[in-house]
Amino acid sequence: MLKLNIQNETSRLRAVVLGIANSNGPTPTAEEAYDPKSLEHIIAGTYPLENDMIEEMDAFNNVFKKYDVKVYRPELIENYNQIFSRDIGFVIEDKFFKANILPDRDRELAAINYVIDQINPSDVISASEEIHFEGGDVMLWNDHIFIGSYKRPDYKNYITARTNEKGVDFIKELFPNKIVKSFDLIKSKTEARDNALHLDCCFQPVGLNKAIIYKGGFYDEKEYQYLVDIFGEDNLFHATREEMFHMFPNIFSISPDVVVSERSFTRLNNWLRNHNFTVEEIPYAEISKQGGLLRCSTLPLLRD
Repeated sequence: MLKLNIQNETSRLRAVVLGIANSNGPTPTAEEAYDPKSLEHIIAGTYPLENDMIEEMDAFNNVFKKYDVKVYRPELIENYNQIFSRDIGFVIEDKFFKANILPDRDRELAAINYVIDQINPSDVISASEEIHFEGGDVMLWNDHIFIGSYKRPDYKNYITARTNEKGVDFIKELFPNKIVKSFDLIKSKTEARDNALHLDCCFQPVGLNKAIIYKGGFYDEKEYQYLVDIFGEDNLFHATREEMFHMFPNIFSISPDVVVSERSFTRLNNWLRNHNFTVEEIPYAEISKQGGLLRCSTLPLLRD
């Protein structure tokens, strides 16, 4: 049996599902874009090439090897985007949640069935189809579960809205001993700089008591302030609108003092080093053109 344990975002990582970029399929049309950042690059003719994305994911995988992390990869589906494994599932404590993702992406989940089959069936949780959640919106912080959502009545009109109130309530009921706090995120179908696709596009804890945050990703300033109060102003890296567009909040922690980051994130990487983090810098700028970065590409299964 595969052991699961995720209590937070930063404890020492032991096992993870890392997406794959092989056979990623043709460049989508503008109509096929799932998010405004992909759309921007499709229109500009700068959509990433498969070979570049494979190299970037190999660099990420090499960091996992360096730190002796067990890595699972999805089974290959020809001509299909399988980079963002965070969307298809997530672990809370010792439970694996199958995400209710966009219907077009159901096959992605089937590609990791060989992993799910190693988990105790009673620990694998599915929800009915009107209950929506994706892993990018679910963030564990010890006694807290932070969940990004979209609370407005036009939810169904937004392909960029991925977690609804029913999803938040479903998780609340399963974890009565946790403080489950939802955050209403700003969404846009057309401007990536004003679209927090998931919570991890505008917020992520690092280390034991620090976090990266983008204030403009939150509709309600009180919800933003809730996080400031938990972490403390001095422990926060405040990303700018442009830094959020480049996905500064979407780095990935291997342990409380080791972080994987994009090599061009100079201001953030210097801030992390100044706070005594080891920063493993890798190229990931091509993958970021699809609206996701390092956290989006991972599905952690086991942390110490």
